[in-house]
Amino acid sequence: MKKLCIVFLGLILLVSFNGCGRKQEALDQMQQPMSPEDLSRIKTESQVAQEMKPETLPQAMLQGQAASMQKPEVKLDPLPPSGPYKPSSIEIQEALKNAGYYMGKVDGKIGPISKKAIEDFQKANGLIVDGKVGPKTWGVLGKYLKERPSQQSGR
Repeated sequence: MKKLCIVFLGLILLVSFNGCGRKQEALDQMQQPMSPEDLSRIKTESQVAQEMKPETLPQAMLQGQAASMQKPEVKLDPLPPSGPYKPSSIEIQEALKNAGYYMGKVDGKIGPISKKAIEDFQKANGLIVDGKVGPKTWGVLGKYLKERPSQQSGR
């Protein structure tokens, strides 16, 4: 019984070492540099797809290829910073001035005149009147930042 166990254990070790040698050979072969001839024989996925006849291609691949041909490249704008945008005092005053609610000097100081203009703007636009420019107020007021008084109608 002991001899049988030793022989069995020896066979297991022999098989496992033999498998490790094959793995090392495969790794060595993959790490060898490729010649230009080898590189020219490698076909890309698109080359293989072009060589195939349309009747042999799966329907889903044909539909995907047709869809990708029809869609133009779309350039995406960069994402805004995370969190709500907090406008500067100067931006608030300029937007209020462009909207026709602030007549003072744009100095970046939110004083009583600026606060009154904010409240008037909020009241006129159906916002909560608190005199503070939060995300909801800025969502409406910020549209006036880029406008000039001559571009507005009725004010």
